[in-house]
Amino acid sequence: MGTRDRILDAAASVLRERGIARATTKEIARAAGCSEALLYKYFADKQALFVGVLTERAPRLDPPAALVGRATVVENVTTLVGQLLAFYARSFPMAASILGAPELLAAHRAGLSRLGAGPEGPARHVQSYLEAEAGAGRISDDVDPSAASRALAGAALFEAFLAAYAGLPEVPDADERARTIVAAVRL
Repeated sequence: MGTRDRILDAAASVLRERGIARATTKEIARAAGCSEALLYKYFADKQALFVGVLTERAPRLDPPAALVGRATVVENVTTLVGQLLAFYARSFPMAASILGAPELLAAHRAGLSRLGAGPEGPARHVQSYLEAEAGAGRISDDVDPSAASRALAGAALFEAFLAAYAGLPEVPDADERARTIVAAVRL
């Protein structure tokens, strides 16, 4: 395993355990068995590390283009919501701590913005899928892909919050929760 992978694995562990607000790059470097200077050769700052963990160590979302026309829209959206439940269950405990520290939140927001990332990413992902299906004529013209994607992502985030609050590592009955969430949104 290379140094970058060791750093990402250590960051995922430390961020899950301590949250982004309390975790330090020094602590992550120590957990990875490297110096903080070496960590900075791979990642510019803690925000870049966080984005690396989310993109490379968190559960993935199927690419919209891979889903279009593959199954029914409801089946595909249920798959995406299931993936969102897993993603949010893994990432929510890492990110939630930042909300309680306004100065860190501002710095984090600026860092993610520089990287072209942010909390709207998962909803945009679902929106891209819904827009592609609308373009293929598989979704009614009166469905608003932006509103539907926000409702779906928001419900998945809420379920992850409830799981984290209960001390659970994942959303219980995630498949059933995904089906229920999708059934509540008119597609």
